[in-house]
This record gives sequence, C-alpha cells and structure tokens, in this order.
Amino acid sequence: MAPLTKKGAKKAAPAKVPKAAPKKAALKKASPAPKASAEPIEAKETNAESEAKETLVPKPVVSRKRSRSQEPEALPAAKKLKLGPTINTPPVERLDVYVFGGGENNELGLGAQKIDGKSPSNVKRPRYNPFLKADGGPLGRDTSSYEAPAKDIDADSDSEDEDEITLNPVESTPTAINTEFLEGRKVVQVLASDSASFVLTADGYVYGWGSFVGNDGIIGFTAEGAAKAAKEKDGDAKKKLQIQTEPILISGLKNIKTLARGSNHILALDKKGTVFTWGAHEQNQLGRRVSDRFRFAALAPTQVLKNCKSIAAGAYHSFAINNKDQVVSWGLNNYGQTGIATNAGGDDAIISNPTVVKSFEGFNVAQIKGCLHHTIACTKDQQVIDQDNLIISSTTSKPAILKTPTMVPGITATFVSGAIDNSIAIAEDGKVWAWGYSENYRTGLGTDDTIWTPTAVENTAIKGKKMSFAGCGGQFSVLAGPEVELTNGA
Repeated sequence: MAPLTKKGAKKAAPAKVPKAAPKKAALKKASPAPKASAEPIEAKETNAESEAKETLVPKPVVSRKRSRSQEPEALPAAKKLKLGPTINTPPVERLDVYVFGGGENNELGLGAQKIDGKSPSNVKRPRYNPFLKADGGPLGRDTSSYEAPAKDIDADSDSEDEDEITLNPVESTPTAINTEFLEGRKVVQVLASDSASFVLTADGYVYGWGSFVGNDGIIGFTAEGAAKAAKEKDGDAKKKLQIQTEPILISGLKNIKTLARGSNHILALDKKGTVFTWGAHEQNQLGRRVSDRFRFAALAPTQVLKNCKSIAAGAYHSFAINNKDQVVSWGLNNYGQTGIATNAGGDDAIISNPTVVKSFEGFNVAQIKGCLHHTIACTKDQQVIDQDNLIISSTTSKPAILKTPTMVPGITATFVSGAIDNSIAIAEDGKVWAWGYSENYRTGLGTDDTIWTPTAVENTAIKGKKMSFAGCGGQFSVLAGPEVELTNGA
C-alpha cells in the first residue's frame, strides 16, 4: 500500500500537554548516590575509624577502659539477597535490532562515526544495528575489545547526511552494564523511561537507577533520598541524593511478573495480580492520591489494584487488564487517551482513580500501549484499535480527538507500539505497518511528512525478515526480529 501523504501540508506538531510536560532537567553526572531506602541486602555503615592513635607522651593517669562512645562498631557481614525460585522465564531467542529516526541524542546506538558511508543519525528507514549483535558478554554482547569504526573517506559521497557528526561516542555506542549488582540473577525485562532505567529478574526482583522528573524538575529516585534532598541546601549534595547513579534493589517489590513505564512513572504486576505504581504523580498517572505533605511517598511502590493480568502505560496515563478481561485506565485524559469520554479533550481532563473503560468492552484486548496523546491496542483476533486523531483525518481533512476506541481498517496485528503521535503494528507474518507524525523519520517510511493511513515499512534491511517487536521513542523507533544472515539497508 502506498503512503497517503499530504505533501507540503503543514505538520501538526504534537500539542503541549497541559500540566504534563515536565521541565527537562539536565541530569549531570554525579558520584554514586547513597543507596536509599532500608533494604535487606545492605549492610549498616560503620562509624568513623577507631579512636585516635595513642600518644607517645606518658600521662600521669590514663584509664585503659574505653567509653561506649569510643568503641568502634563491629561491621556486620554484608547480607545477600538469596536467589529465589524462577517465576519468569528468561528470553532465549536472539534478535536482530533495527533502528530509525533522528538520533541527535545518541538514541539509535549506531556509534558516533559513519559506517559504510552512512550517518549514525537521521536514519530514514530501518537500519541494522551491528553493536547489538547477541554474541556473548554480560548482556548478550561483548564490548570489551570494541574500537570505534574508522571513518570511510571514500564512502563520504554516499552518505545520507553530509553534515558534520557531533555525537558523543560514549553515549552513542551500546555498552554492557556491570551486572555484579544482580548477584547471579538473570534479567528477563529491561525498561527505559525518560530519566530512569529498570530491570526485572527471573526470580521477580526489580532493580533501577536514574531519577524521576516532575512538573518542577527533578523529584528524586527513592522516597528517602528525595526527602533528604528537600532539606539539603548544597546543590551538588542535593543532586547526589536525587539521582541514583548505580543500580539498587527497589524495596517493597517481590514476585514481580512484568513492568510497564510512562515518561516518569512505573507500574509493576506481581504473580498474584497486584498492581503497584511509583514515580511522578502530577497527572494522576499513579492512580492513587498523593498529598503535598507526603509527596515523596509517590516514589515508593504502592498497591493500587488487585486481580489483574497485564499492565501498560502511556506518557502520563496507565492501563491494566483485570481477570475479567476489562480494560482499566487512569491518568491524563486531555486527548481522550484513557479511552474514557468523561472530560476528554479538556485542558485539565484527568481520570483520578482506576476506572473500567466501557468503550473497550467486547473487543477482547490482548495487548495495549499508551502513547503521549493516544493509545493503540490489538485484540486476540488481531484487530487493531486506535485512539489516534490521525485515523479519521483522511476522511475529514483535519485532526480530531477520538473519545472512544476505533477499529483501524485494512490491517491485523499481534503486537503494537507508539509514541508521540505515531504508531507501529506488526502482523502475524512479521510485516510492519506504520503511520502518524513522521518528523525525524520516526515512522521509518523515508519521509518526514505525516502518514495518514497504515503503510507497510519495507526496505532492503528488513526485506524477507519477520519482525516480532517494535518500540517507539520520542524521535526514533526500534524493530527487532529473529536473528538471520545480515543485510544492511538504507
């Protein structure tokens, strides 16, 4: 199907989210922050060194008995978190990863230099990422002997982008994370939000690092650290308390089956079907009341729902599917993204508490993905449901808010994803469809024009390959499929 574009039509830049778009706070590198929250695996800190060295000058009378305050505390043996039974099966299938989009913030992971004459940024169509090949190493790849690829001068004329490349080579090149903190555990899921990262282990524990950012800037990573930072006047000391630079165990969580993330909030689902939320709360994306007096309690995982079997999140809204196959949602609703018509489209439209989405009844939703202004889902019979204002614009010639879920005609899918006004769907046969706002080439269709209807994503890099995963960021997207013989495309 050829893309139905409106060449030269003014692109509708994503509208600002009222009271939702947190101010971007520069997360400067800081020395490792204290591991906040009382966690069973941490050993207590010792006092200062034992009493000062004895003087060589004899004293008339010296008591050889130390006071209690002078006695150095014995350092207790470090407690290790025992490995629990495996409740999550680690993935074993190796996948090839393909990226496309802007890449100005190093998010494509293609390094900082051209490879085969191709720029590592402004990638118009899916391109194989050679740095993510699963060939061993701590996280499935060995980067111990990595050397940045030399610039191919002879291939410069074939480059898609003749501009000087100014990417940070450290940030733009995928690098394995030291996994000692896992103490032998296997990772089954990884998440990256706007300012924090999380991993889920096979025995159901969650580790994380980074920080949460709210409307007024950095909030912190743990409730304890944020509370201490609020009292700290020194800027550097405050940052150390707010930003977790090394992975720590997220206390209060165990037997977790899956995670979901928004821009600055996280959901966790345990094996009993209990849903926990934590992070930024200003748009009610946590589904629980957080008072100003105890605002840092938002950073502590807290139960909000029971009897659920799956979870999902958008930038500032959240979803769960309960054991009755009902879709439940809460959070920001200024574009009707929760699927609830109440106040949809209003500047301050918010669904404060988890609420059953009546408009999803009868669809038998298998997977749901929240985005910034819309939500996309697929059903068990592979129908695609969208609440994207672009879906109806091809017939009305202007964007409009869809207050209820609407079937996407012409395609089927078993996996869906989306981000800032763009969507991707993967069919059972591995074929990829994309549509929506295409600035920075985030749809992978080789254009920055808005794509009004689902259009097949095809190029030499993914030709004949079956995709099984799609992920969308702000200005870029990622595809992945079973590992096959390499063919690099444009």
